[in-house]
Formats: sequence, C-alpha cells, structure tokens
Amino acid sequence: MSEVIIRKAVQEDCASMLELIRELAEYEKALHEVTITLDEFTEDGFGKSPVWGAFVAEVNDEIVGISLYYDRFSTWKGRRLYLEDLVVTERMRGKQIGKLLFDATLEYGKANQYSGMVFQVLNWNEPAINFYKKYSPKFDDEWLNVSIELRD
Repeated sequence: MSEVIIRKAVQEDCASMLELIRELAEYEKALHEVTITLDEFTEDGFGKSPVWGAFVAEVNDEIVGISLYYDRFSTWKGRRLYLEDLVVTERMRGKQIGKLLFDATLEYGKANQYSGMVFQVLNWNEPAINFYKKYSPKFDDEWLNVSIELRD
C-alpha cells in the first residue's frame, strides 16, 4: 500500500469528505437522514464561524478516511472534544488508517488541552466497538441520546 498521509482538512476536501459521510450513513442504514448540502457543510467548516474541524487520511492523493470533531462543553469537566465521525472507506479498512486518524484526533485534543474526548457508537457496530475498546474507553449505558429537529 502507498503511504498514508494524515493531515488537517482543507476546504477543497469537503466534497470528498461528504461522500465518506454518505458512505457511513449508508452503512448505518440511514442515508436518507443526510440532509446537509455541500455548501452548508463547507460553510460550517470553513466559513466565517467554523463549527467543526477534521483530519483526513490520504492515499495517492485520494481521501480515504476522515475524523471530524468539534468543541463540546461540560459543566463538570470543561472543554471536551466531540468526535462526530470516524470513517474509512470500506475498501481501505483493516489497514490501520482508522487508528492513525483516531490517534491524530486524540493528540489534537491533548495538545489543545481538552479535558477528554467523547463520541457515540451504535450498539450493533461490533467492529467499531472492538476498535474503541483498544483505547480503554468508558462505555455509558445510563444516558439516552435525545435530539430535536429544528428544520424540515
């Protein structure tokens, strides 16, 4: 395999990143729930008030993985890094690319003095659960996920 390059995402990466997000949504049987447009996605990451950051994994000038994160605040713990998505395209899985992205995100959190990193994983996604278990995480079965849609 060619060299894997892990780097901060740039605006020109947004279309490829959104394709990986759609691939993840399809894997999770929820593609119909991806309603963000490329323009919105780009503005939210690189506009006047960016709300997310990301690392990308690149092989032969092709983006094959992403780690997308944003700031979260806990009144108990302070600033937390929230990992929204960790995605590696299906044909590149099993090549340690997810580990490289995850480690880069953890290092970013440490370097920027976040108190921790939090994320979600679907309870049926055994490959992802087993991946995260290598990092000795705390799985929480006490809290329920809740969301309210604010637009159609």
